[in-house]
Amino acid sequence: MLTEAGGGPLAIVVAPANTHDAKLLQATLSALVVRRPRVRRYRPQHLCLDKAYDSRNARAVVRASGYRDHIRRIGEEKLDRRRSKRHPARRWVVERTLGWFSKCRGLLVRYEKKAGNYLGLMELASALLWYRRASAATF
Repeated sequence: MLTEAGGGPLAIVVAPANTHDAKLLQATLSALVVRRPRVRRYRPQHLCLDKAYDSRNARAVVRASGYRDHIRRIGEEKLDRRRSKRHPARRWVVERTLGWFSKCRGLLVRYEKKAGNYLGLMELASALLWYRRASAATF
């Protein structure tokens, strides 16, 4: 799943549970449902990923897609006490979005045998999530 900074889903890919996330990176980036703004040198687009994507192939896919990558290195520890963080980590955003999806009973436990049916339910839940966010912003 690819989300924007606030947790709104932008792309969803359904795959078997034993498929590594890094192998689905290209498919996820190409599954965007909205058109991306033009990539400009003075205003780059950022992509925050966790340690599972720390590989040469994943970094190449991210750079080829026009994003600036923010991938924590495997074995890298958090900042020590002397250094201060300038920007908070944003790797929890997808987990929060999946938590929102778990409130839909049809998605909490996958009963559908066909991946296309499950993907359709995920897209419907995404549309409802965006609708709720838009209606809450207008009041």
